Amino acid sequence: MNDHVDAMSDALNPKADSAMLPFIKGHGTGNDFIIIDDLAEEHDLSPLQVAALCDRRRGIGADGVLRVIKQDDIFFMDYRNADGSVAETCGNGLRVFCTHLFHRGWLESGEHIIGTRGGDVSVVIDSSGLITVNMGVAKALASDCSVTIAEGRTFKSQAISMPNPHCVAVVGSLADAGALVGKPSVPADVFPSDANIEFVQIHDRGHITMRVWERGVGETLSCGSGACAAAHAAAAHLDLSVPWAMRVDVPGGTLQVSCDRHSDLHLSGPAVLVAQGWIDRAALSHPGSRADS
Repeated sequence: MNDHVDAMSDALNPKADSAMLPFIKGHGTGNDFIIIDDLAEEHDLSPLQVAALCDRRRGIGADGVLRVIKQDDIFFMDYRNADGSVAETCGNGLRVFCTHLFHRGWLESGEHIIGTRGGDVSVVIDSSGLITVNMGVAKALASDCSVTIAEGRTFKSQAISMPNPHCVAVVGSLADAGALVGKPSVPADVFPSDANIEFVQIHDRGHITMRVWERGVGETLSCGSGACAAAHAAAAHLDLSVPWAMRVDVPGGTLQVSCDRHSDLHLSGPAVLVAQGWIDRAALSHPGSRADS
């Protein structure tokens, strides 16, 4: 893959032009990201520029931006949501991030530490490139919580830190969540920085399906930290003892979440790099772009 990436870069070859910024596009079960290599921290993007890049009509289009930074020999994932806001971490983003590093030749198979705003995370890359992320222990944010959808229905839910804030409602059917055309509301005292919202249907003791509304994005095809929060909520609902394992089906595919005897949650699933190219910085402030709205 590295030879292929280098060959494509040489063919495009506007490297000397500081107005052009290289990018990679990838996704994990449909949760898609723009990746920007910035080991020397020379290409920080403003929230408006991130929003312009993630715009699906005027930009490249993505659920978020992953900026690759290296600090003290540790790669750091600078993650931004599609609206330019920052998040503590991103489970699907971590797998896409590490897939990119693996194909670049910057990480080999084995165990590695990746920095995030939510703390350092352990990832394991097997010889085929499959990545499993130790997302840590799910923590309760409140003893009582609820979520209300735009149609007016309210669901009892669990408030969970993963370490992103999640509001998880176990429902009889995913259709109960309605069209999700508007943002569901959650209690501000529990979620002062808003929350990702998951609706979870339990099929059996090892299988759930999930829909998710991601803060700063909207309804997405998948959410890695959300899958972990959903699996944790389902396990609590089913009164499962550790260790346990759960298949999590999302609109974009299937993820696997397992809980070890220490209650750490491990996330695995596919991550795919689909394209690369060059960003014209001038286009990020072009009249009519999202950055100017």
